[in-house]
Order: sequence, then C-alpha cells, then structure tokens
Amino acid sequence: MKQPDGEPAPLDGTLPATALAGQEQRPFAFYVHVPFCRVRCGYCDFNTYTSAELGGGADQASYAETAVAEMALARRVLGQVDRPVETVFLGGGTPTLLPAHDLGRMLKAIDEEFGLAPGVEVTTEANPDSVSPEYLAELRKAGYTRLSFGMQSAVPSVLATLDRTHDPERVPRAVEWAREAGFDQVSLDLIYGTPGESLADWETSVQAALACEPDHVSAYALIVEEGTALARRVRRGELPMPDDDDLADKYLVADELLSAAGLSWYEVSNWSRDEASRCRHNMLYWQGADWWGIGPGSHSHIGGVRWWNVKHPSAYAQRLAAGESPAHERELLTHEERRTERVLLELRLRDGLPLDVLDAAGAAAVPGLVGDGLLEPGPLEDSERLVLTTRGRLLADAVLHQLLP
Repeated sequence: MKQPDGEPAPLDGTLPATALAGQEQRPFAFYVHVPFCRVRCGYCDFNTYTSAELGGGADQASYAETAVAEMALARRVLGQVDRPVETVFLGGGTPTLLPAHDLGRMLKAIDEEFGLAPGVEVTTEANPDSVSPEYLAELRKAGYTRLSFGMQSAVPSVLATLDRTHDPERVPRAVEWAREAGFDQVSLDLIYGTPGESLADWETSVQAALACEPDHVSAYALIVEEGTALARRVRRGELPMPDDDDLADKYLVADELLSAAGLSWYEVSNWSRDEASRCRHNMLYWQGADWWGIGPGSHSHIGGVRWWNVKHPSAYAQRLAAGESPAHERELLTHEERRTERVLLELRLRDGLPLDVLDAAGAAAVPGLVGDGLLEPGPLEDSERLVLTTRGRLLADAVLHQLLP
C-alpha cells in the first residue's frame, strides 16, 4: 500500500483552526487498524504483518495499549468539545487475532475520551477461523454491535488461489455463533473475479452467503494490486488477469440474487436487508464526515484536513511512546478538491448525488448520461439527486469521467 504525498505533519498533531471550527456539529467516527494477520493473502496490499513481534514496541500483546495512547492524543488535539462518537470500525489485518479483552479495552478508551453516542454502531472485521462462541459473546458484552466476516468465497479452489486458509464450512457456524451471542447485524464480504473462478463458482458463493441469512453483503471485484503475490503470479503468466466482461457478468449475478433475497443495493458494492442494516460507518466516509484513524498507516479526516500515520508498527509505537503524533504527512483539501470527492463518493450511493454539486460542465453532461441509460431519469432541478442505473453502476468510472471533465 503506497502512501500519498503530502506536507509533513506537526509532531504534536496540531490541526489548523479552520479544521476545528464547528467540529461539534459534524458527525464523528473512529477507525482502528489492527495490522496483524496469521497469513498474508496473495491479493492483499493492506498495511499488514504476519509476525506477532515486530520489535520496537510493536507486538500483538502491547498493541491495544499503543492504540489507546493515540486515542488520548486525539482528545488533546481536538480539545474538550462535545463530540460523541457515532460509529467505530476495527479493520485490518485481522482484529480478532487480538484477545477479545483488548478489543473491549480499545472501545472503552474511545468511550472514556469522547463518549459513545446513543445507538452507536461498533463493527469489527473477523476471519471465520479467528473466532469462537466464547470470543463473540465477550465482544458483544464489551459493546460491539456488528460483525463483518471475510468470507470471500465458498469454493475451496477459489479460496486457495486467494491464499485464504479458512474452511468455507466455518462461515455459517461463525454466523450462528454471532446470532447466539446477540449480534443483530452480521455482514459477509465476498470477492469476485478470482482467476479460475467460473460463473457457477460465483453463484455458489453468493447462494452460500445468502443461506447464512446475513443482514448485509459486500461484493468487491478482485483488483490485482502491484507489489502483491497475486500480481507477481499474473506477471509470470501463472494466472490470467481478471476479465472486465467476466467481472460485469458476476456483478449482475450478485445483484440479481441478492435483490431476489431481499437485500437492496445502497452503494455500488454493498447490499443491505433494510436501511437500518447499512454500514453507517462507511456511509460517514462516503458522505465526507470526520473520522480519526488509529493505527499504523491509518488515514484520518477532520474538517478538510486529511493525514496518514507512519506505516510500520514499530515506528508508530515509537512515536507514541515519545509523546509524539504518529502522523506522517497531511494535506489541506481545497474547496474544489472536496467538491470533487463528493462527486466521486456520493454518486456511488443509492441515495444519489445532488445535482447542484456539479459545476456547469458536469451538469451539461447529465442529459446525455440519462439518455444513454446510465443515470435514472428525473426532473433536472437543483434539488434532484443523480442515481446510477444498473448499467451505470457497471460503467461508474465512465460516468464520473463525464461529470468531472
């Protein structure tokens, strides 16, 4: 995962006054990155590490303590303003490699520093083979409300190509344990387009996911990221690159099967049982809210300032141990950059993009996109929201190219 370029971030983490102005009026969330994995999947380019002990104070046993130190830093930087946290999301890596007690401790620290809003959504990602009934019961007791299981596929040969090590039969058991523990919201993540995956394989995976009766499903097209083991295998000719037509066919299969089972799309790659089952944390990202990213390599955004932490867990731990911010670099987004990001993100939503966010050139392209069947038809008024059709979702990049000429 290559970090973007920016200007050096101050060692004390101080933010410009413009970023802090009116912050109590904006939604606020925390993302907590847990960078540890048992096995590094061949397609993954996330900032993850397979060693339990990395040196320099970076190990699984002390990770929660280090993350809590950054939460205290966030409180100092943002000041003593009333900012109840609306969502918390633990991702990775595999957060559930840490003891459930550590996950509870990190959530408690956020609550103690800022307070959790009534009805807070608290999600952790989990591999099906990294949890037990007892573990999930402890998580639920600690305040976690939502689980996102990395299912990816139900076909053993596809999982093997992805270097996923869990038994697909483990997924329905993990979902059952989650329900028994009291989790009302369970999501399953799927990946389509793996080399060697047939259309029948993909249908099998979607049907297997639906048999678990999840509240939410995410389905992402496989991307061959540079620097990954998968990219090296493709470059050597061992595996073919994903085919765009195949990816489109599989997306349509997913949309058809999920819709027939009562899950509706609310973002191009996400379907939910109802509005209450949407991932509220991701909605805050897509709607440009404020969030603080805890952990090595994590990104944050507060009031138009975006920054990212040093990547390596050792450097991250050493910064915090020295009383310094782990932020590496940052950028101050201009008004035009923030408008562009609104177009890029909100157009992906079923709720749509307000027409008045577009500039004159972008607005002029709308009638043609409607005529081409890429945007749903409707009155072209400033209050109108632009919503992608099914074909538009398949060609979202082309639509964006015309809306942001």
